[in-house]
Amino acid sequence: MKGHKSNQSDRARFIAIGVFLGFVSGALLMSAFMSRWSSNQYSLTSMPVQGRAILHYATSKIIPQQTLEEVTESFNVLQTLSPCNFLIYGLGYDSLMWAGLNPNGTTLFLEESPEWVTTVLKDAPFLNAKTVPYRTQLRDADQILKTYKKNPDCQFSRAFLKGNQNCLLALENLPDEVYLREWDVIMVDAPRGYSPEHPGRMAAIFSAAVMARDRKRPGNTHVFLHDVDRPVEKKFAEEFLCSKYRVGAVGRLWHFEIPPSAPNNEGKTSFC
Repeated sequence: MKGHKSNQSDRARFIAIGVFLGFVSGALLMSAFMSRWSSNQYSLTSMPVQGRAILHYATSKIIPQQTLEEVTESFNVLQTLSPCNFLIYGLGYDSLMWAGLNPNGTTLFLEESPEWVTTVLKDAPFLNAKTVPYRTQLRDADQILKTYKKNPDCQFSRAFLKGNQNCLLALENLPDEVYLREWDVIMVDAPRGYSPEHPGRMAAIFSAAVMARDRKRPGNTHVFLHDVDRPVEKKFAEEFLCSKYRVGAVGRLWHFEIPPSAPNNEGKTSFC
């Protein structure tokens, strides 16, 4: 009986996600069909990413990891900002969905496992996914949090990412595409953080905060953090993303809207 209820719940989530993906992609799909159908040239490779997402979830038992309520929190922001620059830490069963919810925007996935990137791109080669090296381990999270302020290159007033080898929390060796673009929305749902030897999300959270505070374009940066029921995610979010900037909390997802840093922050050590 329990399994039956779980199946019903999963089915309901899939249907609901499929419905609003359908709304987003309907117009683009109709345009594609009308322009190509008469010449008999329509194919899967020419289908917009929203259509591929619907086709994928309609023919698969695999559904996105986040709940419908959690997805909706991000969807509402993407619906307002899209097309936008959307950076996602993690590559998984929901990647097609996220790409489909940012039509005509730039969506980039950062994934720790080269093998997993290869696996996912076999079925979805049109996704933009890069491998990320991490220098942290989850077992060291508490010590890192206690000592990072002693390192000037980790402090709020001086923190930077590219080439910052002195700060363990800085993702200093990412593809240039990450550093050269300002990101409107950042989703932190990786790397792995459930065993001591895993990288944990400490560096991803810190780096998202640095990107948001370094923003030069008008507007704030929306940062979504998943799995906040875990102590490391919660502690690092409160330290770097700041409770005062939290504008939403649904299930295991926190939503922050972070403004660019104000001028004259010289000497400031705290992000909050």
